[in-house]
Amino acid sequence: MEGIGEDDIARVTALARSIREAVSTVIEGKPEAIELATAALLAEAHLLIEDVPGVGKTMLAKSLAKTIDATVRRIQFTPDLLPSDITGVSVYNQSSGNFEFKPGSVFANLVIGDEINRASPKTQSALLEAMEERRVTVDGVSHELPRPFLVIATQNPIEMEGTYPLPEAQRDRFGLRIDIGYPSPAAEVAMLEHHGDTDPLGPLAPVARAATVMEAIGIVRRVYVHPQVKQYLVNVVSATRAAPELRLGASPRASLQLMRAAKAWAAMDGRGYVIPEDIADLAIPTLAHRVLLSPAAQLAGRNPADAVAAAIATVAVPAKR
Repeated sequence: MEGIGEDDIARVTALARSIREAVSTVIEGKPEAIELATAALLAEAHLLIEDVPGVGKTMLAKSLAKTIDATVRRIQFTPDLLPSDITGVSVYNQSSGNFEFKPGSVFANLVIGDEINRASPKTQSALLEAMEERRVTVDGVSHELPRPFLVIATQNPIEMEGTYPLPEAQRDRFGLRIDIGYPSPAAEVAMLEHHGDTDPLGPLAPVARAATVMEAIGIVRRVYVHPQVKQYLVNVVSATRAAPELRLGASPRASLQLMRAAKAWAAMDGRGYVIPEDIADLAIPTLAHRVLLSPAAQLAGRNPADAVAAAIATVAVPAKR
């Protein structure tokens, strides 16, 4: 390992395991979604959870937030929500004769944006600077956000009534996108048995502090990526830009997010280095929400995940040494 010790990786692996085990007591039968959500946290990558109502999107976001002893704010996105409700506002103080900044809901370590696509595009865009630069600017003054800073947003499919599609610029700022899907019959029965008459979040206790998570994020950033693996990552992202089924491929920002997520994925697996399989595992959750289908692909009923998978299949995997 270069620049990173086995003890460091072991701490990240243990933390990830504790978070997954805690969240799995609330979310039944969805280990892959929990694994991806944990990777997003350790990569400090914003997470978009998209699925139909009632499958546990908000519950996953809340349970992930509750595993960390940190500041958490929940924003219920509605059509009448204003940008200043998110970022904050300057208020004139008559006694001092000065304007004072009143922080908005985005000033927290973990921000849960519930049903983000029910607000207007103008309000959605209030998150852009916060998600990219981890600060907000109000009346020409910049205000730094606390660290770690993570937005966990849920949204219903855009075909649902009363929704606005997220602008491409905002979708591109989400590091990973996951869907939950309906539980298996066995998992649904277990959910009824365990949570039928109790609050599933009630017994959930934090397993780490914000400072511990920030330390783990720092370790993850030092995970080694071999030049050949970096080239493979770039080839994967470039394949989406050349895919005939896509009229918009993944951006350079997507390359950075994929590498950061792959580092977290490797550390969660107990490794201080990234392998090509990490890139392949995370390519669809990291890239599919950033691309746009061509009109022909839309008419053929294709979805972005299928198009990204087809593009990745054309890329040669580096040989193992």
